[in-house]
Amino acid sequence: MKMGKTIIRVPATSANLGPGIDSIGAALHLYLTVIIEEETDKWRVNHALGTTIPRDENNLMVQTALKVAPKIHPHQLTVMSDIPVSRGLGSSTSAIVAGIKIANELGELDLSISEQLNWAVKLWGTLDNVAPALLGQAAVATVNDDHADAIQLPLPDDMRVLVFIPGQQLLSRKSREALPKRVELKTAVHASSVANVLVAALLEKNWELATRMIERDEFHEQARSQLVPELKLIRTAAHEQGITGTYLSGAGPTVVTFGTSPQLTLLRNKLATADLPGSLRILELDPAGATVLTDA
Repeated sequence: MKMGKTIIRVPATSANLGPGIDSIGAALHLYLTVIIEEETDKWRVNHALGTTIPRDENNLMVQTALKVAPKIHPHQLTVMSDIPVSRGLGSSTSAIVAGIKIANELGELDLSISEQLNWAVKLWGTLDNVAPALLGQAAVATVNDDHADAIQLPLPDDMRVLVFIPGQQLLSRKSREALPKRVELKTAVHASSVANVLVAALLEKNWELATRMIERDEFHEQARSQLVPELKLIRTAAHEQGITGTYLSGAGPTVVTFGTSPQLTLLRNKLATADLPGSLRILELDPAGATVLTDA
């Protein structure tokens, strides 16, 4: 029986970082927090996240945990989250990662981060969300023969993000349908080269080059920009202030801009006059990924 309380904290994530579609993402300072409490006869998930989120064994976290460790006993879980749902900030991924952490703790599995990454990808998770959620900062990942590999990409200590979160979600089906079915070889080669330079620039800590590459996606942004008109408006406003590094987070509709806190404060003030249909928040980047603390 698990004694005491265990606290799991998983960061929000911003996927499709620039040209790194389905491969590169970043961890943000918004969190899903889960407290594992006493053992119970049935799973009880206490939360104030709305009626659509199950409070029993049908909860995504519990379902994930039972896939990883089917023999663990039910517990009471208390859940808190400030990650917006269905806005391109990895709310589902955070639940999947939390479920793996729950299984790891209750089942005493001692899973490595690499093993947790592979479980997350196997159980519905997307690489560009899962990797930064587990590793923190930015991360680049790939899957070969059902095995996932990921590397953390360092971000500047003073870097922040301005996040525009629309009031309404963008249906994933509609966002997927907007994507082209084929990409010409020449375009694909060039787009891949941009992603390669982005990774190299981050590893070399050449932030000026990295932010330019972030804005040069050729895989999905152009097709989805018609669904998120705020992307062009925010990027244009940022350029007018000498800021590069704006991109569409995940499949949208959230738009993210990298910059220092003073830069982003000025940009937020400028955008406040544009009456955008959503909220503007300046966030720190998460440095360490998902964490587990226990008092016993």
